[in-house]
Amino acid sequence: MTLGLGEAEWAALTLSLKVSAWAVAISLPPAIAVAWVLARKRFPGKALLSALVHLPLVLPPVVTGYLLLLTFGGNGVVGRVLADWGIVLAFRWTGAALAAGIMGFPLMVRAIRLAIEAVDPKLEEAAETLGAGRAARFRTVTLPLIAPGILAGVVLGFAKAMGEFGATITFVANIPGETQTLPSAVYAFLQVPGGEAAAIRLVVLAIIVALGAVLASEWLARRVARRIGQEAPR
Repeated sequence: MTLGLGEAEWAALTLSLKVSAWAVAISLPPAIAVAWVLARKRFPGKALLSALVHLPLVLPPVVTGYLLLLTFGGNGVVGRVLADWGIVLAFRWTGAALAAGIMGFPLMVRAIRLAIEAVDPKLEEAAETLGAGRAARFRTVTLPLIAPGILAGVVLGFAKAMGEFGATITFVANIPGETQTLPSAVYAFLQVPGGEAAAIRLVVLAIIVALGAVLASEWLARRVARRIGQEAPR
């Protein structure tokens, strides 16, 4: 079997990569912020915030997609406001990126939170005694130490976005060339006679992309860890 992809299959692949990249890009900054709050702060409602962050993991993806449609659709509260600014998410690839980002957000937060909790707070306190402000401490001390955790979160978020189906198809449908990602393309090919071969090609391609992302993450994590070890004070 060869991976001679047709036009529709290439379109699904490129759109999946585009959606996944944007999903990670829009999720990473808030994921780092939320992970830091959950790891470092104590406040009333912390357990509730953690539960809300992880809610997409336990809710049926179709439910998440329907909630997105109610919120960001043309008749949704947020959707109507965005439409006045010329921003439309429902049934657009941007909506697919939003859905994929929300579904991968808990995985990113968890990986980054574990990395932050592993950092000794005394290192940050030492930097504070040297006059470093909060932002400077995070940038120069915490961020380099949690870099492997961030990379792990990015890979998890990317992999989740590549494989997201339920929330995406509910929120943005399955429009070829616009919202048809790899999972929805596989589903579409399996619904038509003779589509099994194309579906198998896409499945193999998805495995190759996911495996490549994991291997790249492991390589980058080792390089970052090695650099941190070399730069650590002796």
